[in-house]
Amino acid sequence: MLFHSSIRKELARSFGATLVVLSTVVVTMMLIRTLGQASRGSVNPADVLMVMGYTVLGHLTTILTLSLFIAIVSTLSRMYRDSEMAIWFASGRGLASFLSPLLRFALPILIVIALLAVFVWPWANQQIQDMRDHYETRGDLDRVVPGQFQESAGGRRVFFVDKNTGAGKAGSNIFISDTENNKQTVTSARSGRIDNIGNDRFLILEHGQRLESETTKPDITLSEFEEYGIRIGEKVLGVQEAAPPKTLSTATLMRKPTPDYLGELSFRFGLALAAVNFVLIGLGVSSVNPRMGRNGNLAFAFFAFVAYYNLLNLGQSWIGDGKTTFGGMMLAAHGGTFVLAWLWLLKRHNNWTLRAALRRRERRGTKPVGSTT
Repeated sequence: MLFHSSIRKELARSFGATLVVLSTVVVTMMLIRTLGQASRGSVNPADVLMVMGYTVLGHLTTILTLSLFIAIVSTLSRMYRDSEMAIWFASGRGLASFLSPLLRFALPILIVIALLAVFVWPWANQQIQDMRDHYETRGDLDRVVPGQFQESAGGRRVFFVDKNTGAGKAGSNIFISDTENNKQTVTSARSGRIDNIGNDRFLILEHGQRLESETTKPDITLSEFEEYGIRIGEKVLGVQEAAPPKTLSTATLMRKPTPDYLGELSFRFGLALAAVNFVLIGLGVSSVNPRMGRNGNLAFAFFAFVAYYNLLNLGQSWIGDGKTTFGGMMLAAHGGTFVLAWLWLLKRHNNWTLRAALRRRERRGTKPVGSTT
């Protein structure tokens, strides 16, 4: 059908262009953010691209939803501006008749958004968390960066190496500060190397001195050495902290409906429901005056998108804090938005206005002259 095919073709072009632009912007922002995390030591610099990729994949639901919303608003507002809507309306097509081609075009995208929110979002977050945990549990020697003071995994040692030689197996001008059991030890050496003795790794220091002191005693012991070995093993993993809800699968969250888990479920399901509501909102807010620009509609659509997504985050926080229930928040946020969007669409479709309603009421209240009851 010409009506459906013409709308879907233009929607596809607008959606594709918007998706490319938004993806480029998000990838650039995530790259800058990930590089900042790597510079602070939160992420392994070698994993920057992987962390960025998983982060973008996790936010793909938002990118697709916003691209679909912008495509609907821009396409329909363009049709209003070019008076194409007037032609369709004159041929017997109302605004509600556009809902069918919009839903047929958006249905595959809505399914992808739902799958991403329910399955891919927690999986991407889990991959990022695993890489961060693995980086945090690296050995003390792996933390050493030439020219920088580095803290050990347990936080009780501070290392400094001026230069690395021999593929990172040797260094010069080494400084180590160690605090344990109210005893502080400062060791410095001109050079050092890494040796594997048995199943342990040792840092062998050469031509240095060692300063020992206790916090409870004023005595200080200074000793010099030609060669001194320090055992530096890998960090032993202790009891793991509870995994963040955003890294757990949807099935796991549903099996244990705690407030935090229900809050995360409301966010995931809300992403899919919000995408459906944005189709109705986009159809309702796309009406523009042909003599005026459509920038106002795009600005309103953007603020509506931001407000709706902030509502998702607010609902997740309220459910997690026990301020509201899962069902109540889902019904109020998404059900209420659906009802308002549908009423707004009916208003546009039937051209309901307050002035017209007042005139109809006045006509009903005014009786013809000479009328009898």
